[in-house]
Amino acid sequence: MDTRKKASSFLIFLFLIVSFAAFTFPFFLIIVNSFKSNGEILENPFSIPTSWNFGHFAEVIDKMNFFVSFKNTVLITMLSVFFIFIFSAMAAYYMVRHSTRFNNGFFALLVASMIIPFQSIMIPLIYIYGAKLHWIDTAPVPLLIVFYIGFGSSLSIFMYHGFVKSIPYELEEASLLDGCNRRQTFFKIVLPMLAPTSVTIAILNVLWIWNDYLLPSLVLTNEKDFTMPIKMKVFNGTYMNNWELLIPALLLTILPILIGYLFGQRYIIRGVSQGAIK
Repeated sequence: MDTRKKASSFLIFLFLIVSFAAFTFPFFLIIVNSFKSNGEILENPFSIPTSWNFGHFAEVIDKMNFFVSFKNTVLITMLSVFFIFIFSAMAAYYMVRHSTRFNNGFFALLVASMIIPFQSIMIPLIYIYGAKLHWIDTAPVPLLIVFYIGFGSSLSIFMYHGFVKSIPYELEEASLLDGCNRRQTFFKIVLPMLAPTSVTIAILNVLWIWNDYLLPSLVLTNEKDFTMPIKMKVFNGTYMNNWELLIPALLLTILPILIGYLFGQRYIIRGVSQGAIK
């Protein structure tokens, strides 16, 4: 029996090692190729650089107008995530505490909307807000934030909905007896208890919005509003990519969000499981 347990533990350990290597290998390639020339990358992308060229990063920062695009990405991401968080929490709370036929049907409609691919609605969406209303020309950044709120709210409401059900209503009744109104009860009692799910929702939406290319490329038409994924286009040529700058640009783009994910990954698992089973 002990031999079987040891063999089973060894196989599990071996599987975890192989899985870890498979998932980290692409990041290893990005890091080592960030310091190579085009010739070295094309000749052997798996080798260690013969000389570590840090000048690529300075050139990338200059050509990408990095700090402006970084500011745009942070602004759009943070505002979108904040409004998704507050609106979704309020909507889920109202649907749970006012379980009418209309609210239940609307919640089912929200959940069903998550299966609709964005590619199927992007052309009419851009046509309406661009050619008809001209909002893409006049207010592209606020419009992009509104789009993110709309597309990100369904999953967020779904996760909050499951968690709010687990909160005893007696806590809210006690706060009402102490003199709180409904708004104070929500912000002082309910919302703090949603913290694990809120962190999960924030991390998932930050990962999505930060790395999104398609929607910003359709809405943002002025270069001063470009986010980091869009600015990486300057390293793509018609017939050839400038790999020695494109790969460092990719590293600079994903590094902030990767660090944030590594620190917050345990909250994702905790929040998803709590929202699903409660």
